[in-house]
Amino acid sequence: MKVKNLIYALLIIAIAGFIGYRVLSNKSKNEESKKFGDKDSPTIVTGIVLKTATFDNNLSLSGSIDANEQIEIRSEVSGIVEGIYFTEGTYVNKGQVLFKVNDIELKAQLRQAATKEGLTAENERRAKLLLQKEAISQEEFDVARADHASAQAQTQLIKAQIAKTAVKAPFSGKIGLRSISPGTYITPTILVAKLVNTGKLKITFSIPEKYATQVRSGSVIDFTVSGSTKIYKAKIYAIEPEVEVATRTLQIRAIAENTDGKLLPGTFADVKLPLDIIKDAIVVPSEAIIPVKDGKKVFISNMGKAKEIMVEATTRTDASILILSGLKAGDTLITSGVMSLKNESPIEVKVKN
Repeated sequence: MKVKNLIYALLIIAIAGFIGYRVLSNKSKNEESKKFGDKDSPTIVTGIVLKTATFDNNLSLSGSIDANEQIEIRSEVSGIVEGIYFTEGTYVNKGQVLFKVNDIELKAQLRQAATKEGLTAENERRAKLLLQKEAISQEEFDVARADHASAQAQTQLIKAQIAKTAVKAPFSGKIGLRSISPGTYITPTILVAKLVNTGKLKITFSIPEKYATQVRSGSVIDFTVSGSTKIYKAKIYAIEPEVEVATRTLQIRAIAENTDGKLLPGTFADVKLPLDIIKDAIVVPSEAIIPVKDGKKVFISNMGKAKEIMVEATTRTDASILILSGLKAGDTLITSGVMSLKNESPIEVKVKN
């Protein structure tokens, strides 16, 4: 019995000792925490001292490249193709005959019309003499004159149709693949080929409406195309007179010389549009900007603490953003670790030069 009581006593002493040890241990830790952790350690961040600079404001846009002139070659009259006078994929000159439609029937109609025109002309001459002698009425003379005029119009119509049988290039350019052969019966619905003027090319692009006042006719833009590192230049020559309501954008067109022939219609262009140059601008690195619900914010250093500032930002380049309001020259802007900062957080700033 004594042994049993002794065991119980030892257990009670051991438990009490363990509890006492934990209490003293926790107390020691709390005192140490109070001693050394009354204040959070400052977060080490990097920053820059803001300075004003001249900002070359360029807008990056996507555009499309179109031929300066492009048409579908078709025949205005129906008939058998008797000759093709161009080679696919080659350069043709303005006025060059591209193909010819057989005009035998039209020429026969022209001879018939010419005969009728001569007869009506003679009738008109005789009627005029008779009118002078008062042998016929004015009405009869008017009928004879009208017949002659009608015959002349018919002759001119057939001549016009004959002229249309020889299809000519309306401008100089490169002609595409043909879809006809000699002997084909052609109608106005059949596409013969496409003619494209690639000596100059149109670059069409759209800008947000807020930049509309900064674009002027005659301005020069830079653009590049996929698969090439060459920078091409184009001059703005036309601006749409109204903003597109659905997209709130303004369409602009520039023209570029295609001297090396490497630019192709239908491809996309990456356009750099120069806007107004801004002097005394505040430009900050993109990584310093924090998007929030109400706009954008940054942190600056203020008496050893992070201070949250709401900013108004606009044009963005690959690495920087133009600040319109909220910051001034001399502010120390935090550029690293901004996502983990809170307002009034203690910080230690390492300033970059």
